[in-house]
Amino acid sequence: MRFSAEGIVFKGLPLGEADMIMTIFTRQKGFVRAFAKSPRKTKSRFGSALEPFSYIRLSLWGKENAELPRLIQADIVHPFQKLREELKCFLRVSEIFEMTFMLIPEHVRQERLFDILLDTLRMQEQDCMNPKAILCYKIKMLAAAGFMPRLNGCARCAGTGRRFYFREGSILCDNCSGNGNPISGFELSPGAIKLFETLRLWDWSKLNRVVPSDGLARELGMLLDLHIRYRLEKGLKTRDFIENIKTKAAMP
Repeated sequence: MRFSAEGIVFKGLPLGEADMIMTIFTRQKGFVRAFAKSPRKTKSRFGSALEPFSYIRLSLWGKENAELPRLIQADIVHPFQKLREELKCFLRVSEIFEMTFMLIPEHVRQERLFDILLDTLRMQEQDCMNPKAILCYKIKMLAAAGFMPRLNGCARCAGTGRRFYFREGSILCDNCSGNGNPISGFELSPGAIKLFETLRLWDWSKLNRVVPSDGLARELGMLLDLHIRYRLEKGLKTRDFIENIKTKAAMP
């Protein structure tokens, strides 16, 4: 059985001398893994279509719901080559790819998330250091995964609060938190909460209207990253690599 789809290449795992197991996020079936014959050879018929971040049209061959169908065709729609050439761009995109792969289950159609990821790659290609596309994508991805944090009031009484508790996945007011510890949880500024709600509720097409300050973007980004880390119960390899680079750069 032949199956055709649009996809974004996430990663490839070498198999033997020249073959690979590819992980591709498709519009039609979500994450799929596929066997690719000899893409590592110099004269491979796949060319550069299986490079990470590439937006491709692909064809798979195998039984319906096969665990590892064969990739028989891959044609580049857009290579997103710039995102691979600049280290900062590569790391920023690699981080959201790693998060997505770990939080979104395989073979679950995520057409809306696919479109948002594609738009995110386009925006990062134009301006890699603009944080709002990455922030918005993380929020939409968490919603698709069922791990959206709640910041619009206390999760227990709907009262006012600004301290986020990772175990609860939400803000709790002082009365409902029950511990009275002023350093417990992650305290958020009203501006960061408002930015989160704007990105959560607004349609992606309105993203250009949002112009967050650097401080608010960093604050919200830190919360989202810590929340994702808590839900994964482990760190991200990409984030650890970024931190190692920063540590080495700060060394005399």
